[in-house]
Amino acid sequence: MDLVIVESPAKAKTINKYLGSNYEVLASFGHIRDLPPKDGSVDPDNDFAMLWEVSGDRAKQLKAISDAAKRADHVILATDPDREGEAISWHLLEWLKAKKAVPKGGAQRVTFNEITKTTILAAMARPREIDLDLVDAYRARRALDYLVGFNLSPVLWRKLPGAKSAGRVQSVALRLIVERERDIEAHDAREYWTVEAAMAAGDHGFPARLSFWRGKKIDRFDLANEQDAMRARRDVEMGLFNVHAVETKPATRNPYPPFTTSTLQQEAARKLGFTASHTMRVAQGLYEEGRITYMRTDGVQIGSEAIAAVRDVIAKDYGSGPDVLPDKPRFYATKAKNAQEAHEAIRPTELTARPQKTPVGDADRLYALVWKRTVASQMASARMERTSIDLLDKTMQTGLRATGQVILSPGFLAVYTETSEDIASDSDDDEGRRLPRLKGGDSVAVKGVEAKQHFTEPPPRFSEASLVKRLEELGIGRPSTYAAILQTLRDRAYVRVEKNRFWAEEKGRLVTAFLERFFEKYVEYDFTADLETRLDNVSAGELDYLKVLRDFWDDFSPKTKEILELKPSDVTVALDEFLGPTLFPEKADGSDPRLCPTCGTGRLSLKTGKFGAFVACSNYPECRYTRQFAGENGGQESTGPIVLGDDPETGEPISLRSGRFGAYVQRGDGEKPPRASIPKDAPVTGPDDLELALRLLALPRTVGAHPETGEPITASIGRYGPYLAHSGKYARLTSTAEVFETGMNAAVVKLAEAAAAGPRARGTMAPLRELGPHPVSGAVMKLMAGRFGQYITDGTTNATVPKSEDGMTISIEDAGALIDARAAMPSKGKKPVKKAAVKKAPAAKKVAAAKPAAAKAVAKKAPAKKAAVKKVAVKE
Repeated sequence: MDLVIVESPAKAKTINKYLGSNYEVLASFGHIRDLPPKDGSVDPDNDFAMLWEVSGDRAKQLKAISDAAKRADHVILATDPDREGEAISWHLLEWLKAKKAVPKGGAQRVTFNEITKTTILAAMARPREIDLDLVDAYRARRALDYLVGFNLSPVLWRKLPGAKSAGRVQSVALRLIVERERDIEAHDAREYWTVEAAMAAGDHGFPARLSFWRGKKIDRFDLANEQDAMRARRDVEMGLFNVHAVETKPATRNPYPPFTTSTLQQEAARKLGFTASHTMRVAQGLYEEGRITYMRTDGVQIGSEAIAAVRDVIAKDYGSGPDVLPDKPRFYATKAKNAQEAHEAIRPTELTARPQKTPVGDADRLYALVWKRTVASQMASARMERTSIDLLDKTMQTGLRATGQVILSPGFLAVYTETSEDIASDSDDDEGRRLPRLKGGDSVAVKGVEAKQHFTEPPPRFSEASLVKRLEELGIGRPSTYAAILQTLRDRAYVRVEKNRFWAEEKGRLVTAFLERFFEKYVEYDFTADLETRLDNVSAGELDYLKVLRDFWDDFSPKTKEILELKPSDVTVALDEFLGPTLFPEKADGSDPRLCPTCGTGRLSLKTGKFGAFVACSNYPECRYTRQFAGENGGQESTGPIVLGDDPETGEPISLRSGRFGAYVQRGDGEKPPRASIPKDAPVTGPDDLELALRLLALPRTVGAHPETGEPITASIGRYGPYLAHSGKYARLTSTAEVFETGMNAAVVKLAEAAAAGPRARGTMAPLRELGPHPVSGAVMKLMAGRFGQYITDGTTNATVPKSEDGMTISIEDAGALIDARAAMPSKGKKPVKKAAVKKAPAAKKVAAAKPAAAKAVAKKAPAKKAAVKKVAVKE
């Protein structure tokens, strides 16, 4: 009997169907060892020796693997065919050796790109040894990430209050988002006008745009104001136009190559609304079910047998004519920087397994996307005809242009259309427009003319798709890691996502500024990409991984020590100077941009406090002006008090202000004026919201006297949201509106229900929102209000909503991703841990009887997880 070890139970189940009774297939549940999150796990002074620790939640599975290995003839390591898969196999083999559980027949490695019977059996017939070059590349990456994380992050904690961590690739991805935010803020909108006419030739109408005026060609900004635009409009209205020239050009559009990891993430985001992490989870499931090939790849080529299968499907489903199926197969080569084409592109394993016409679940929707892209990649190019018609008036001083496009043969477009944000329409937004058949000299009539005002737009914020594409173009990171990187940025509250776009938060902007100022080299795109190239060279066996680590550490270590010696105040001063042009840009009137708008004498500067950075006046405490370090305007414009109006009772001004903790409203001035934070679901933006501001300042609101106790019931907004209070008892409300609208009867009922439910019965409370079915399991997901904030539950798993997101607006996909991520985490209350603690209790008592001091130490350590789980530490 041979033991086959794979990563996941789903993969084990599928493979088990293809192997006979002479094989036992077990799952390792991913990596079994990792570097423990503590100092000393990587020792630069000992040639970067690594201390690997067995994961505590793998104990049960590892025992099963050990027992099976001891009775097996051979061990076959069949983990994924990439660097991570090679590392998992290496860890398993090292652990089996340490346990002396390697059978006499030894251990061998097999890999396969798809989970089909033919491929599995072929792989079993071609075993090999573990590729140590891939393992070295894995070790180099883990060591680099550890060294950066455990040396750079403490610098952030001590020098930047509120900062949480900095990663090698994470920091560069964050810089891209922050730089785009700066570009948007620096954008100076420029006005321009266009003149568009509705033209007619006989019964055919078509639009045309002014392209020639007063004897010269019109550029984008030639009509810079309304006056010029109206003059041009009048000239068009009064003109008698004839066809001056008709130009027709044939055009073709070629199909796109099959999916790589990166392009799959991009297209799934655009077409299906999936996050990168959700795409990878669904793709992993499709791979383990044997429906698609391995989903972590940057190769765009597919095998000859697969190409033949694709062409057969095209011929059967769409025809075999030259406008559908080319005479020769198409072959693709990747253009991505540092691409490693070790694997095929992502494709269906069986092309005859056609997708459903109307896919229902996320797995079927993603499969349909993969199938269509693969089939389209071998189809004929789309052929089209682009037409341009130039019109001139009788004076030859005013001209119009009409453009259109006709698809002559759809080719691959009959199956698949790319949605890349960077692919502009081939005819200036006129794609698909049909124009009448005209020839030189034909007369056309003007039916109407309109002048339109426009402003130049700043560059768009990154979506997941465009950010992944940019990272790949720069050669930063690897596609398989992008999902985790982007999720980390969210979890750290360095960015937030609104309408599928990344917005840089204050923390993220400050961390990026700190790294640019003090660790500029390590957030440079070229440096990070070059490091990726060196790691790829390690994978190829062309470079020693220890040399990569030494070269990095020799420069990085002194830099971190140097910055650690700086005082936090020195860091703040340096950042104030570095960010000066951004925080305090020059004003048009030439006045001092740092002059305090409240007192008029103090100067503004960057400050740091317990909860992060902010801008404050130098005359504090006499002047209490503050503003956020950055906001929607990036802190460029002074966000001094906005007067909403006067309190009708006291006559004091009610103002809208921005502080370190967000926007708030304030009544009057003075040393400690009344203030109220502005809740997310009840925004205050201007004078029209004066009534709401007054109601917020009046909280808590007395609902009335409880009919049984006579004690008052109050409604207010606290740290965890809106609530009711009565005699030290509380009940949650679901919205700010309920704080002002809940009546006596409803308040009494809510308080009674909360008291009956008890503090631990949060799940019995009414949900804040019904989110819908889980994308994979189908279980109904609900948004609940918990003691520590909002959380999502599917009835089995509870997942906390990150502080950077609002559960009331979260998508089904993101909610499912949170549930999946929480379900994948090891449980904190596993039974084996409790049992281990009980078994050790008698020994602890004996020690207590003999040595009271030692007993105290044992008792103190007993509740810790690590004391209840057996771990094996191996030092290289």
